[in-house]
Amino acid sequence: MIGGIIILVTLIFIRFQGEAQPMSLPKSITLPDGARPVAFTQTREWYAIITDDHHIMVFDINGALFQTIKVTVP
Repeated sequence: MIGGIIILVTLIFIRFQGEAQPMSLPKSITLPDGARPVAFTQTREWYAIITDDHHIMVFDINGALFQTIKVTVP
């Protein structure tokens, strides 16, 4: 049993040892007038800003807005 745990820990260590470089934040983000951010999320190709007026604004990695989603709150 102890050998199994050692093997499991070793496999997890090996798996996460070669993790990719961390993503960097955009140098600046320009939001439309009146938009106030409340949350931020990012992938390698795009990032999204959630605003206090219930919109999700999706930008490409260069900062160009390409999608806006209106979230309906019940």
